[in-house]
Amino acid sequence: MLPPGIARSQFGREASGEFWTLPELFARFPQQRELSEAFTQKVVGAAMPAGPASQGPVRIAVLYPGFQSSDYWRRSIVALERRLDEIGIRYEITTQFSLPGAEIREQTQQIADVLKSDPDYLVFTLDALRHRVIVERLIARGRPKVILQNITTPLRGWGTDQPFLYAGFDHATGAMMLADRILETRPQPEKFAIFYGLKGHVSHARAEPFRVAMLETPGKQLVASYYVGFDRDKARDAATALLRRHPDLGFIYSSSTDIALGVADAIEASGLAATVATNGWGGGSAELEDLARGRLALTVMRMNDDNGVAIAEAISLDVQGRGDEVPLVFSGPFALVSSGDAPERIEELKRRAFRYSQ
Repeated sequence: MLPPGIARSQFGREASGEFWTLPELFARFPQQRELSEAFTQKVVGAAMPAGPASQGPVRIAVLYPGFQSSDYWRRSIVALERRLDEIGIRYEITTQFSLPGAEIREQTQQIADVLKSDPDYLVFTLDALRHRVIVERLIARGRPKVILQNITTPLRGWGTDQPFLYAGFDHATGAMMLADRILETRPQPEKFAIFYGLKGHVSHARAEPFRVAMLETPGKQLVASYYVGFDRDKARDAATALLRRHPDLGFIYSSSTDIALGVADAIEASGLAATVATNGWGGGSAELEDLARGRLALTVMRMNDDNGVAIAEAISLDVQGRGDEVPLVFSGPFALVSSGDAPERIEELKRRAFRYSQ
């Protein structure tokens, strides 16, 4: 389906990058900005009853890489369900979790299993190349409608054959918020390292803006970078080895919750907590606990439940025949949180971020 406000002759022509960034998308297609702003008001506001519902329940299949320390994915489902309840949409949800980076055969089989129930919507993610093959096939089928979560940058190569919705929190925005704060609070020359997750879009989008910002700053020296998966144990082992080689390291940039927890484990075990710092990414419960303990210096906190609410609102509009009010992309807000923040501020942010999933 052609996204609202985008002419078939225009979309996908530019080839300056693999993905449309949000500023590029909004500059090229101003109606998308308008749709996004109006839709965001629905997301942050109170639920409005949908009126007469469709015949029978809406069937939603959710496939998430939810076996992680981060509670992002599980909270999203809670927010989705509770918002649909408030709106008054009848629904049936089938959920399957996998490990990040699961083999394509496993994910393909999961999708084949959920498609047997003929869902109306399929909520999936997109990171590595293998995911694109799966999503392209789903889009070509025309049913179910595809919602891609944890990505806010449409693929240029898909042209007008786009998913129903991209929903999440813009990785590059979060990375730059972290970079700006780190450069503000750590202006001194120092060595740093970057820990990526899996090779793919998420790792690149979360870490590349940070890397560029650091290397544009005199005195910041990148001494190592590793792909450790979204795996706490691998991150801990890699950080332990790194700190043996570079005990004078100043900062390790962590691109996910599991990585941050593993790096914090290594820093603590190495006795370097006074001189080496790391960040969180996402601001879920595990990160906030480590932030309070001083194991993390800062994190960028997603207003987590907004993406589950956004998916619920998009489905609600669609079943009411108002799908043209759904933007191509919903990107939720962040808050920057540091270990020195007052507990009252943290609690207020938690009430906002986890308004459905507390």
